[in-house]
Amino acid sequence: MLRSLYNWTMGLAKHPKAVLVLAFIAFIESSVFPIPPDVMLIPMIIATPKRAFFLAAVTMVSSVLGGLFGYMLGAVAFEQIAQPILLSMGKADAIAAYAERFNDTGFWAVLGAGVTPFPFKVITIMSGASAMPLGLFISTAILARTLRFFSVALLLRVYGEPIRNFIERYLGWTSLAFLCLLALGFWGTKWM
Repeated sequence: MLRSLYNWTMGLAKHPKAVLVLAFIAFIESSVFPIPPDVMLIPMIIATPKRAFFLAAVTMVSSVLGGLFGYMLGAVAFEQIAQPILLSMGKADAIAAYAERFNDTGFWAVLGAGVTPFPFKVITIMSGASAMPLGLFISTAILARTLRFFSVALLLRVYGEPIRNFIERYLGWTSLAFLCLLALGFWGTKWM
């Protein structure tokens, strides 16, 4: 089953509309969706390595735009929309205390969440809710998402074929490692 899912994803990565799907996933991941865009970005780069930096740019721009949407949710509609999202993630007690501390470390929070598997949407929403300066948020989000997605693109562009061979040979283990990183990111939200 895992092999057929991998083959389906690789086939989808070559589809003409795949870039639009990647952009959409990157956008919504930064505001409300729990799955990172890497699930589309990595297979797309492996399938078409010459487009690695183009795909990284699409992912970065879409992610930053989605981050602005998350920021808006936090700034304009925190109590109606954003707070229920954060409450569903178990952040009920920490919301008020976190908002007070956030602006002291906002740059590092956005940068850290932007380059790690930590759910970026939590940071984008809290950035708006705590009134982090918009210019600082945008510039930090651009820096963080550029570092993350272009690093992935560079590694896959340079080492793409060996990485593809490794993934295909150890598909079960690489899938487990990815799920562990994703779970670690969600677990990290408990410490915020």
